[in-house]
This record gives sequence, C-alpha cells and structure tokens, in this order.
Amino acid sequence: TTSTELMRLYAIDQLPAYREESQVLQVSSYDRTGGNNDGFEGTYSYLSKTKEGSLVVFEAEGKGIIERIWTPTPTDDTLDFYFDGSRTPSYSIKFSDLFSGKVYPFLSPVVGHKVGGFYSYVPIPFEKGCRIVFRGKKILFHQFQYRKLGEDTNVQTFSPGNKEREQLEKVASLWNKNNVRVSDVHKAPTRNIAINKTLSPGQTLVLAEIPTGGRIVGIEFLNADAFEGLDNSIDIRLTWDNEKSPALFAPVADFFGFAFGSKSMKSLLLGVDNSNRAYCFLPMPFDKHAKIELRYRKNTDDQKPVKITATITYQTNQRNPSTEGKLYGAWKKEEPALGQPYVFLEGEGKGHFVGTVLQSQGKTYTEFTEFFEGDDSTVIDGINTIHGTGSEDYFNGGWYAQPGGWVERLGAPLHGCLDYSLPYSRTGGYRFYLTDKLPFSRSIYHSMEHGPEKNNRAVSYTSLSFYYANKPVQATAIPTNATAQVFIPDTVTFYARLMNHLTYEGKMHLKDGNAVLEKNEEGTTNVDLSEISNGEYQLYLNLVAPDDASSEVAVQVNSDGKTNGQKLVGGKRIKENFYYIDTINVKDTRHSDGKTNGQKLVGGKRIKENFYYIDTINVKDTRLPLKLYFKAKNDKVILHRVMLIKKR
Repeated sequence: TTSTELMRLYAIDQLPAYREESQVLQVSSYDRTGGNNDGFEGTYSYLSKTKEGSLVVFEAEGKGIIERIWTPTPTDDTLDFYFDGSRTPSYSIKFSDLFSGKVYPFLSPVVGHKVGGFYSYVPIPFEKGCRIVFRGKKILFHQFQYRKLGEDTNVQTFSPGNKEREQLEKVASLWNKNNVRVSDVHKAPTRNIAINKTLSPGQTLVLAEIPTGGRIVGIEFLNADAFEGLDNSIDIRLTWDNEKSPALFAPVADFFGFAFGSKSMKSLLLGVDNSNRAYCFLPMPFDKHAKIELRYRKNTDDQKPVKITATITYQTNQRNPSTEGKLYGAWKKEEPALGQPYVFLEGEGKGHFVGTVLQSQGKTYTEFTEFFEGDDSTVIDGINTIHGTGSEDYFNGGWYAQPGGWVERLGAPLHGCLDYSLPYSRTGGYRFYLTDKLPFSRSIYHSMEHGPEKNNRAVSYTSLSFYYANKPVQATAIPTNATAQVFIPDTVTFYARLMNHLTYEGKMHLKDGNAVLEKNEEGTTNVDLSEISNGEYQLYLNLVAPDDASSEVAVQVNSDGKTNGQKLVGGKRIKENFYYIDTINVKDTRHSDGKTNGQKLVGGKRIKENFYYIDTINVKDTRLPLKLYFKAKNDKVILHRVMLIKKR
C-alpha cells in the first residue's frame, strides 16, 4: 500500500533487507539515438499520443509502484493516472502540483524543489498496471522510476487516506530535523563506544572492534573540521567478519561527503551537521565480527597529530543472511578514457544499490561543466533497466550553470549538490535510495557518461558507491597520497554568458551570450574573483572579431603588478588604477607582444579559440573584482572568456 511504502522513507533499519522478486525500471526522456536531446525539444518525452492529442508519458503492466518522479520543467498541464486498466482517469493532478507541496498526499518534504530539480518520492502503487497521460501539447525532461513487483505480491492501488497522512507526518518529522541523532533513526536498544584519542601521521587507530554479531548503527566524529584540507590523508576502513578485503576503505572526507577539501553534505543518512559533527547512520549488519579503523597516511614532514573524538553506536541483533546484506562501499578516483563512461560499480553478487557520492572535476578549461551532460545508465542482471537524462538530473537537480539551478552547495535529505564552481570547472552530488533501492540477483553495472555525447569531455571523477550484498561486488581502490589528494586546477575560466562572473560598464554589453564592444567604443568588464585564491596569474582573453574584419582593441588592467600608472589610449585618465598593456589585433592568433605562439597555454596545450596573452597580474584580494578596460578601434570586438593561469 501507499502507507507501507511511505514507512520505508523513515524506517532506516530496513535498508539492509533484500527486496527480492522486484525490479526497478525507469521511463525517461533520454535521447534514443545516443545524442544529447534528452528533453530539450521533447522529441523522446512521450511514448505515444491519444486521439485527443494528449501525450502518454508512462505505461506499465502488472503490479508495481512508482517510487520517484523527477523533472526540471513542470507545467500546469494535467497528468491523468489510469490504474488497473481503467478507461477513465483514476486520479488527476497538475504536473506542477506533484511538487508544489500543496496537494495531498504530495506534501513537503517528500516532494519539493532543490537546485533546479523538482522531485516526488510519494509512492504510487498499482495492482494491474498504470498509464499516465499528459494533457498538454509538449512535455520536456522527465524521469518516472518504478518498481515492478512479482505476481504473488499483495498490492493495493493508490488511494490515499488517513493512514497515509499519519505516515507522511512521521516522514516529515524525521526529514525536517536539523541535526538528526542515532535515536531518531534507530529505535532498538543500542550500545556506545566512546573514543577520545590522538592520531599521529603514519598511525592506524582501531576505533571499535566487536567480536560478536550485531550491527553498527552510528559512526560520529565531533570535530569534523579535522578532516578538511587538500591532503585528504586520513582514511576510514570497515571490515566485517574478518573478510580478506575491507568492506569500505576511503578517505574520511570522501566518506562524509566533503567536496574538494571542505565540509558539504548534510543528508539524512550521512554528512556533517551544523554543530561540526560528522555522522553516518547507514545500518551495517555483520555476522560475527566488526572492525572500524582510521589510518593517517604519512605525507609531508610538517603533518601534525589529529585529535579524534568519536562515538560508535551498535546493536547486538545479528544479521539474518537469508534476508539481509552487509554494507559495502566502493571508493575510486579515476580519469576515464574518452569514449568510455565512468563506472561507479560493476560486478557479480546479490544485493541492492543504495547510494552515490560524487566529486567531478573537468580537465579541459574552456568547456566549463559540460561533462555533466552525461547520462547515468544501470544494467542489472544483464538488462538495461535505467537510462537517465543528465548527471545533475541523476541527483534530482537541474540546469547547471544557470542562476537558480544546479549552482550551489544545497541539498535535501536524500540528494543534493555538493559543490559548483564554473571557473574551476567542477561540481559534485549525492543521492541515497530508500524506497527506490536497486536490487540485483546476479550482477550490477552502474555508470555515468562524461560529456554531451560519446563521453567526449576529459574529467577526473571521485566516487563512493554504497550497496548491500552477500559479498563484495567490486574491490574498493586503496587510497594513496596521490589518488586521495584534492586536485585544484591552476587554470580558471570566466564566461561572458554564464553565471554573471563577468559584469559590464560603459559601452561593453552582453549580446547573444557574448560581451560586445562596438567600433570606436569604450567599456569595462568586471571579473568576480571571489571563488579563486590570491596569487600571480597569467591573464588571457578569448577575443574574436567579425569574419570580414580585423579589429584592434586596447586593453588596460587594474593590477598591483604594474608601475606605468594610468597612461591610457588617447591620454585619457580614469579614477581606477588601470594600466595600459598593449594594442592587439584580434584577427590573428599572435601574442600581444607580436610572438606567434599566442595559443600556447598550460603544459604547452593548444586550444582552438583565439586566446590572447595580456600580462601577469598579482591578485591580492579576491573580494575585489579584476577590471578590464577596453577600447575598440576599427571594428567591434567580441569577448567570450577570461582565463587566468596561476603561476606555480
């Protein structure tokens, strides 16, 4: 029933339990040709049309439950649900009201809107099939994820009443808590192990060792900021029942959802709360023995000991091997080859997938975060059961690089954005599966593309995949200083058309996604530097001219690194400390100093666009913008990007 399925959204202790005789599938708007038209035009957003011209967007036979609905493009058109072969709508609702929180039983926080995506986790069971018709002319991006149930399963078709209201209140009570405690999630009697020790570089510290069967229900550190930083040199290792390989072995920061060296994730099950407490409430059943350790990798000579204040909470009820899996985590950092997807988890066994934490770093610095166009794909027991519509969509978000979308550290109990930086070409997300956990009987393959088409963007991905199983499906990578260290690019790029990092004064203006300065006009571009660090940078400008023109532009920069004062083109004087740099011909690809290697950038890499080297600037206060003063000469000039390359 809807009521019993809602219970799964707060009954966290049921997470290890197998959901046999079921299969999770998804109907989505993904591009069937392998391209990137995953909903932009609505080409693949419906299955068929009715005689009236409405769009059939979902159809399933037999017994099942719709467990998740997502879209970044809801409309006020009506959705009609036809259950169990009915020829008339069994339930109707505006598409937008699935997520507004105003229409029962689709109430917050089980439905909502975060970082550009609209989502609903209200379960919609059906006994003899379900058909959803969109009473409109065009629908764009969407995902309908559902669980196909065995014929012997008792199912009560969606008909919400008072029982559902009680369960929704219980879900809301838990999900709305600011700082969730073990007792909020696990009600059975528990025992605690308190740790107050010092961890030194090169040392391994045993936090807890339990010699009898039971289950870990809480891992908490009271000083989460001890794990911040770029070295990422402290690991957590979990081992069940003296197995040869650890069940989970990952940097502590990656385990708790830090993003690029700093605290970020605050989910229902895992993260860091407002009191600087790192917590994990994923239940971890074991048969006869459990061991939890911290390892402090020796990295540099100036490493300092770290104070560890922690609590391990456990219960004594043993795992039932026939009905429950053990928790495993597959950590990895990888630069997948072009043309090949990034694989979260691949292997054989029996169990279910319950979570992803991902940090994504682009390696080409003129294509921002286009790698996040890549779709997720899941193959279970040899069948392609799920194909998504984009990476932020997988995390229930939408519209990266767009104000109000996937552009900030913000999340919900089960999903969210870990980070978004356009200049650094990086992002990340998390998603946990409760009602919608993905069961597999023999094998699982769970992957993510990187790029709009054919995995055509170079990236470095770091992920931790959580699953319950009867044995390890995939061996986890062992963290090393080289693989765990947080990579910070020395190249940052600011785009004229995205995210308002560039603003304009005078005659410089935004037109068709580019900054434009007409012939004989003057203007200023302000570059917001708040996301980068202080230091010396080489300044490059990506400038183009009309196809039939050869434009010249004079550039001045307000930089502390120059001594030739306020001498400007035409002798004009302005208040800010602008420094005349050079006059460059935007038609060719020379340096402004007349050399011919104008496109030689980091590591000698050449890029297609016309980037012009301007000068080296000294950034001393990133709270202040970098101001670029332009004067066009014989024709207009178009500015696409501003690039800074930090001197090491």
